[in-house]
Amino acid sequence: MKLLIDFFPILLFFIAYKLAGIYVATGVAIVASAAQVGWFWLRHRRVETMHLVTLGLLVFFGGLTIALHDPIFVMWKPTLVNWLFAIAFLGSQLIGQRTLIERMMGHAIDLPTVIWSRLNLMWTVFFVLLGFANLFVVYVWSGFYAAQQTLIGATGDAAIDLSTCAAVYADHLLALCNAAQAGEEIWVNFKLFGMMGLTIAFVIAQAFYLSRHMPDQPDPKETV
Repeated sequence: MKLLIDFFPILLFFIAYKLAGIYVATGVAIVASAAQVGWFWLRHRRVETMHLVTLGLLVFFGGLTIALHDPIFVMWKPTLVNWLFAIAFLGSQLIGQRTLIERMMGHAIDLPTVIWSRLNLMWTVFFVLLGFANLFVVYVWSGFYAAQQTLIGATGDAAIDLSTCAAVYADHLLALCNAAQAGEEIWVNFKLFGMMGLTIAFVIAQAFYLSRHMPDQPDPKETV
């Protein structure tokens, strides 16, 4: 249930993008994140730091995307969120008696300190790599940034709505706009399916790692 709530703004962003383009989707994501924070506070009378950080970055970078009509700002948001998480996990490794992952899971699992430390470092590395993966998709794999810059250079217009390519451009400009739009869509799909899939895969790998270090449970027959 919690995982579903955490991905709620991303899911609404994806749906809104398919229906109305990235600028409407960004506005929807901002509203959804604010609603997520409000719902959590009403239910628990507290707010999770992760939700507040995500909302703050989304309002800032999403606001820039909407105001300047440039998707690159909202595309950077997932990277910055993941890198902030990495800093938080690494900071807990260096400061304090317990790592962040132990504070989150220690009430349910009893593990040696060295295992908590390794697990915390694994999460740190995962968040760093996930942030780089997002940038790789934006700048390399999707071809979005190169196509967008070529289109801007050809039209002299930095505020382009890629969802209106067919209505605005023709011939080679239409081809450039379609290429940029296709790259943008690849990133949107990665933001939902790619990041969620990588996170789930990492959690499963973490579960296997934890199973190797869980203390053995006593055989009920031996206690009789």
